[in-house]
Amino acid sequence: MAEKKSGPVIELKGVKKVYQMGEVQVQALKGVDLAINKGEFVAIIGHSGSGKSTLLNMVGSLDLPSSGRIWLNGVDIATLSESELAQTRGRTVGYIFQFFNLMSTLNALENVMLPLMFQGVPYGERKERAEKILKRLGMEDRMDHHPNELSGGEQQRVAIARALVVDPDVLLADEPTGNLDYKTGLEIIKLLKELHEEEKKTIIIVTHERFIAQQAKRIVQLQDGQVLSDGKASGVNFNHIKEK
Repeated sequence: MAEKKSGPVIELKGVKKVYQMGEVQVQALKGVDLAINKGEFVAIIGHSGSGKSTLLNMVGSLDLPSSGRIWLNGVDIATLSESELAQTRGRTVGYIFQFFNLMSTLNALENVMLPLMFQGVPYGERKERAEKILKRLGMEDRMDHHPNELSGGEQQRVAIARALVVDPDVLLADEPTGNLDYKTGLEIIKLLKELHEEEKKTIIIVTHERFIAQQAKRIVQLQDGQVLSDGKASGVNFNHIKEK
């Protein structure tokens, strides 16, 4: 296992990402430096094509940079084997997706238990931990329901529970309210704020929605694959960010 250094829970230095689209090279990220400390609530914003989702994939080590370095919990991911990276990522990061990504053949409880199965956690402990987190999110009466029997807000709560059940250091949310109506979106962002404030969870949200970004403590604005600004939420100009 690679040597671990102290510092931010996530750190990017000079990260570039280039995609080959036929004969054309597309630069999604152009030398991004970013450090996120434990317990922060960060929103990443920018117009379509600014590199938001690519940056989130880098932050969560779902994708590797074309150049530059990334440290995840103090470990340089470039020094890890594929299996070591998967294990480190599984322990460190929980993912929340716009379209929930729940298994349709599994009920809510089974969906939440799934990540623990991949970590080799015994069945009894998996079930106990999944039930506890679903109850924490107000889903105690919906555990035996399949995704098609749940509302959009309920599905997103199951997705959040699935992300939380591994007790990750960081929660990554890619447009977590993008597939929900405004009222339900408010409920979900309120839930994420509670997790941040009460359990001191590090949360990173990618969004283009102003009301979501303004709930964060820090906002990173991207433009054309570069960091345009990085600071407190109260100081951000949203004029160039289009709402849905």
